[in-house]
Amino acid sequence: MKLGAFEIYPVTDGRFRLDGGAMFGIVPKTLWQKCCPADELNRIPLSLTCLLIKAQGKHVLVDTGLGDKEDEKFYSMFAVERAPTLQQSLKHLGLSRDDIHLVVNTHLHFDHAGGNTATDGSSAVTPAFPKATYYVQQGEYEDAIQANERTRASYRRDNFLPVADANQWAFLQGDTELLPGVTAVVTTGHTRCHQSVKVESEGRVAFFLGDLIPTMSHLPLPYIMGYDLNPVQTLDSKRRVLDRACEEQWLLIFEHDPLVQAGYVSKNVDGKYVLQEVAL
Repeated sequence: MKLGAFEIYPVTDGRFRLDGGAMFGIVPKTLWQKCCPADELNRIPLSLTCLLIKAQGKHVLVDTGLGDKEDEKFYSMFAVERAPTLQQSLKHLGLSRDDIHLVVNTHLHFDHAGGNTATDGSSAVTPAFPKATYYVQQGEYEDAIQANERTRASYRRDNFLPVADANQWAFLQGDTELLPGVTAVVTTGHTRCHQSVKVESEGRVAFFLGDLIPTMSHLPLPYIMGYDLNPVQTLDSKRRVLDRACEEQWLLIFEHDPLVQAGYVSKNVDGKYVLQEVAL
């Protein structure tokens, strides 16, 4: 869709499933299963929606999905359906990997950074976007490199180390305007240095949430993932973003909702956040 002078496109790397209990943390299954019914393994369907931004003569890709480097055991565990793949989604827009100028990772978990790299046919893993500069918060990269027993499974080193080997990383320290109108905004909680991306042109604003609010079902403030390292910080970040989105009519874009890509949020008479869906 047009956003002022810019264009934004949801581009998908398919779908996968994660444990519903982990996705909703302390919220009882009797509540979350009403909106997100689980399969026989208690997994709920999730999208792998990335965002392509055409701005200032550049192509900016926010997050890169799962990628294609994992084995059958991995794909079976997470019920991965990569149809279409991110590369096919870009091709549909007339773009190839060589056309991407900036890659922005909200964070480096495997479902957000898996497509950062790819195999080149000889089993070597190299950056999937050879002409791009990759952006992430410096603290997020440090935490990925020094992953502990709780976080190690989410940080797969071949998603980010080959980018470092190719000298394609640019590390951010706090909120940073990457291009005029495209800003990385730290939204801590899910990880210590998780970031979202704000796109602003001619008075219109879109906000790509990443894992701050992964689906529209996570709009209620207490609905926070068990994966979040600091849920109290997530709570503060959610409240701050949602209140500004209400006041300034931001278009919120969800990364993992299997049905709803985006919408405008408002508060009802009970003070609860409600979403007006928008198709991109």
